[in-house]
Amino acid sequence: MADKYLLRVTAGPSYDPSSHQVVAVNSGIPTSIQSPVCSASISVRIQNYHGLPHGSPSTSSYFSHPPHTHDQYSIGFSFVPHRSINGKSLVFGNDFEHPIRDRIPPGFNAAFRIVKWAIDPGLDGDVYADKPYLYGNALSSINVLSVGPKAGKEAAEKQSTQSTDNEEAIKEGGFEGGQEVRENLNIPDNAAARQKWFLGGHERLEHWEWEEGRLYKADFFNPYLDFNEFALKLPGFSLKVLGYLGGEDYLRYVLKDKDTGEVLFVVAFTLLPKDLDDEGGAKSSEPGKSNASSSNDSPARSFEPKAEDLD
Repeated sequence: MADKYLLRVTAGPSYDPSSHQVVAVNSGIPTSIQSPVCSASISVRIQNYHGLPHGSPSTSSYFSHPPHTHDQYSIGFSFVPHRSINGKSLVFGNDFEHPIRDRIPPGFNAAFRIVKWAIDPGLDGDVYADKPYLYGNALSSINVLSVGPKAGKEAAEKQSTQSTDNEEAIKEGGFEGGQEVRENLNIPDNAAARQKWFLGGHERLEHWEWEEGRLYKADFFNPYLDFNEFALKLPGFSLKVLGYLGGEDYLRYVLKDKDTGEVLFVVAFTLLPKDLDDEGGAKSSEPGKSNASSSNDSPARSFEPKAEDLD
């Protein structure tokens, strides 16, 4: 059962877990990331959250906003690219380090068709590959996109990483000159219309530049992935995801340049045994001490959910 496990959310500038920080879920305190590719700030909200750090709020007032009352989670982020990236190249989605083909349940292809219909028509990938992936173009996959000002590197970095109120939901549009960027390309003001517009052809993607030094704010959310039950709940279909969150595998979201392979940031959701400290190490019998030297040591890597827990 899901109540035997804890969820840990981490974020970092690369796939390497040692570069990650533990995300304070539902706290209103964003996680700041600096890399050669971008400066970013990430906030994760999860409804009915039971995970690390211990004592984390079980919910966020973000979910009281009318557009989000039925959503189960949100990955909100702002970022400033340190080099310009063409619109056709930046993707957002999930990938794995190891094959999962042996664990793909019957009916997955039907579920994938539902996902493309209900969540992201532009989603594409190969779950049977040695390194499985499901990516969508960022311009059509991200639910909400707000374009901000272009400034010098120092000013832009400060803007991207300054603390934001977790109660505030990002709104579609632009600010401080960002709206003009959208208008010059005839991009619709409405979020759903903008997503559909960018699905209308590669030339629209190619005309967009994620500009060096410009601030962007974005939000990705949906009501389908329930982290409380570790299940993907689609219209007419439910799929347990518990088996993909243990051992060497974890569910990760990545924003990356698909042409160069450069990663802007990674957000990882890892399933761990319940008896852990805030860093994800096994609790010590001595107060204030952990049996693990770091959050990336053996408990997360060797753990596998038991078969009876996947039912």
